[in-house]
Parts: sequence; structure tokens; C-alpha cells
Amino acid sequence: MPLLSIIQQERYADMINTMLGICDRQGRLPVWHLWGCETDCMVGNPGTIVVADAIVKNVPGIDRDRAYAAVRTTAAEKGRGGELREKYGFLPSDLFNESIAFDMEYAVADGAAAKAAKALGKDEDFEYFTERSHSYRHYFDPTVGFMRGRLSDGTFRTPFNPFFSEHRENDYCEGNAWQYIWLAPQDIEGLQQCFGSREATLAKLDSLFIVSSELEGENASPDISGMIGQYAHGNEPSHSTLYLYTMMGEPDRTADLVRQTLTTLYSDRPDGLSGNEDAGQMSAWYLLSAMGLYEAEAASGDYWFGSPLLDRVEIDVPGGTFTVIAEGNGKDNTHIKSITLNGEPYTLPYIPYSAIMAGGELRFQMGI
Repeated sequence: MPLLSIIQQERYADMINTMLGICDRQGRLPVWHLWGCETDCMVGNPGTIVVADAIVKNVPGIDRDRAYAAVRTTAAEKGRGGELREKYGFLPSDLFNESIAFDMEYAVADGAAAKAAKALGKDEDFEYFTERSHSYRHYFDPTVGFMRGRLSDGTFRTPFNPFFSEHRENDYCEGNAWQYIWLAPQDIEGLQQCFGSREATLAKLDSLFIVSSELEGENASPDISGMIGQYAHGNEPSHSTLYLYTMMGEPDRTADLVRQTLTTLYSDRPDGLSGNEDAGQMSAWYLLSAMGLYEAEAASGDYWFGSPLLDRVEIDVPGGTFTVIAEGNGKDNTHIKSITLNGEPYTLPYIPYSAIMAGGELRFQMGI
């Protein structure tokens, strides 16, 4: 959807309005519809994230007040762990399967709802949703440095093994502790507080890419694929992870890993995707990242810079043409050394959606 909001804005609005229609019928935004029926087959509130993103981006053809009402209604749902989360402040792992995955996805959705509230001037809701988006912190165990199943009595689940996976039957969903620790792009400062400092967080993130890629458990999830260490590019929970370096002020580390992923985990062969395409997410990550940018934080409207693979991209947008040029690009020149936007020096590590849609020229000067 972050890609479609740029390249097919009209269809994007149609999809959002369809989601709002579903909300009118079933009382909440969709999780995973199939043939017009809600399956609830995945974790969290993905519909909230997409609708909140459209509110923040002020996409034409969408009633923002109606959309926000749907976000608010969905957030108040008591089912799918909502009542437990309200009671405990998180989803207890002894009372709810895939508790960490559900709660961390809910927290991402709450962060998106907070941004939608802020865009509409709803300050009280902004504070409420921002606080709820921190619920994932309950799972952080500083003694092991991971998100770990937490029980209703406040203790952590034992035993604990960050390499262990049991497909759809433990505290994570299609992943393990190594992947899920990073699913908090809405709260980078809070994540750094969990580790104690920015430096400690970066060191832990570094370790993700150098530990063994082996999984433990007889029923390990087949969705944990496309491995660089324990980074699993083949599944969505990891797709914002590479950009966390840029979000923490280390863009060259993002650039190295993004370029490695683009060139080694994708190909034009029949097995050219390293994981489940899931309605286009794998390809959308590639297209955005090949342009040099990615919306790592849901509903922020900010597209963080990585390492453009393509030398030139032109996209028709309402403001005319948005052009991205990577000057001096090459196999060794993977780092962005300087940026201009419409000929003027540009120093932010991201570009807002509004600037993309206004058209113009984003030029990267690439180097070693």
C-alpha cells in the first residue's frame, strides 16, 4: 500500500473505501478477507494501519472523518485479545496464542492510529494511542535482550531460546525472537530505552545479521526464509528492520544491507522471491528500495533513504513527474553521500509523501 499510494493513488483510494464499507458491515476494519468473508487468519490490525496511512497522507477521494471513526471503532474491539490487552496492558502469553506477534502488531497499529489522530488535531486520542503503542515493552527481558513470552502473573516464560520456532503454535507468528524484537518502528526511542542506549541497540541489531541462520524446533515455520543471519527477508515482520539503522542515524549500514538484499535475495528466476509474495509485499519492498526509499514506519508518510539500485526513476504524480536520479551509482558506490531536492541541498534522512506527490527531482550523489 505505501507503493500503491504513490503509483496508483486512485485505486488506493478505492481500496481504502472498500475497507470502510467492510467496517460498516462487520463492525471493524478487515484483517484478512477472502471472497467477502472475514477469516481473521493473521495477527494484529492491518486494516487500521492502511486506513491510518491514508488519513495521514490525505489521499483524495477518502472521507477522513469516516476513516478515522473506523480506526477508532476497530481499536476498541474486545475480541481477538482486545479485552485481555485492555486488562493487563499487554497480551499474556499463557492466555493467548502468538501473544507477542499479536501485541506487537497491535502496537504498530496503535502507533499508526496516533499519527492519524495527530493529523486530524485529536490531541487526546493522540496521547491515548501513543501510550498503547508502547505495550510491546512489557515483553522485553533485559536479562536476555529479547522480546520474551510474558505470563499473566508478570513472569517470563521458560525455557527461552531465541532460535526456536514452532509454526503458529507459540508466542510468535511465522518467526522467532530474533525477528520480532525489531517490530517497533513506531517507537525507536522506546526500543533504544529497552536496550539502555542507542549504541547497545545498534550492537544488538548488528548481531542479527551475523549469528547462525539455523532454526531450532521440529515444526519451525517455513515462512522464516531469505536469511541473512537471523534476519528473515522472506516475511513481512522483518521488512522495516534494515531501515532501522537509518532511523538511528547510521544510513550507511542500511545502505549496505539493502543493497545486499536487493542483489542476492531477488532474481528473475521462477524462485526469484525469497519468501511469500503475500499480495505483493515482497515485490513492493523491492520496487521502493530499488528507488532508494521505503516507508518503514506505518502511517508516518515518511520514506526513509536506503541505497538506490536504479540509476533513474520517473513516476507520474498529481504534481507532474517525480524523478529520482542516483548519480555515480555502481556496484561499489552504494552509499548516499549527498542529496538535493529540486536542485537545493537536502539533509533529512527521509522524504515526506507530500514532496513525492508534488513532483520534482530527488538526486542522490552516490559514493563509497
